Amino acid sequence: MTASAPAPAPSPLVDVQGLVKHFPGERGLFGLGRPRAAVRAVDGVSFAIAPGQTLGLVGESGCGKSTVGRTMLRLIEPDRGRVTIDGQDVGALKARALRALRRRMQIVFQDPYGSLNPRMTVRQMLAEPLAIHGIARGADAGQRVAALLEEVGLDPSFAASYAHELSGGQRQRVGIARALSVEPQFLVLDEPVSALDVSVQAQVLNLLTDLQQRRRLTYLFIAHDLAVVKHIADHVAVMYLGKIIERAPAPALYARPRHPYTTSLLSAVPVPDPKAQHERIVLVGEVPSPAHPPSGCPFHPRCPHPRKNDRCRTDPPPLREIAPGQLAACHFAEDPL
Repeated sequence: MTASAPAPAPSPLVDVQGLVKHFPGERGLFGLGRPRAAVRAVDGVSFAIAPGQTLGLVGESGCGKSTVGRTMLRLIEPDRGRVTIDGQDVGALKARALRALRRRMQIVFQDPYGSLNPRMTVRQMLAEPLAIHGIARGADAGQRVAALLEEVGLDPSFAASYAHELSGGQRQRVGIARALSVEPQFLVLDEPVSALDVSVQAQVLNLLTDLQQRRRLTYLFIAHDLAVVKHIADHVAVMYLGKIIERAPAPALYARPRHPYTTSLLSAVPVPDPKAQHERIVLVGEVPSPAHPPSGCPFHPRCPHPRKNDRCRTDPPPLREIAPGQLAACHFAEDPL
């Protein structure tokens, strides 16, 4: 008997191609002087996410990862590029069609207190999107609010509370419930646990995993901590100065990172076993300004790779496949650091 052909990979639910967002530079004091160079927050980012999977988008503060998430949903308008969600071109939609699509794509913000209206009760905050999208009103909305609170691990009595009466973890659960209220397919999770205590982080991560399995959700999980991403992501993309410099299935990236920057980030992850050999790689210098990125490889001023040379300073490395499914933007990605 001949072996059956492998099943084709599912079409991506989310597809991002060549996403660009530059913020214009400001003028000097009192608006005088020549305008400064534009900040290249996102500079040609591409990736895809299959239905029901999670892409972890990782990098230091200021690398542009949050701008990617907000630009995808058109909370910030992109300069160039194409974002499609379930086959629909997000950038081509007019206001009414975009509002309809927002039912299928939602965001959970980093700061649960700043993203919740302090003048509204939890019931009002969760009922508002139900009314806006014509999903439920009145008693039906009340029942849905109670069910949403129970789904995120809160007692329905919390519906009468205001944001300032809740803990950080409870507020973030309300933020998740609000995003889920319109029954989306795709969630941008913008550092959803970075403002929480470590013990609460684990609870929220477990909740997000359970919700994904139950509702078959697709996630873009934005974080600066590779240790957090390891527990939730199927694939990982690493950003530096507005560009993706490595992208791979999570097991491959954690087992053998191909870019020196990824290697340095992983070396900073604490190891619970004190007897394990663990060499910390300390990068020299500061992250360059995204308004004035270095020529050639953007990472070359801080790169610890022993083979770094003039080519790195002048020739930008393309994001190329180094191993099956693993891409890296490094001239020496095949060589171990």
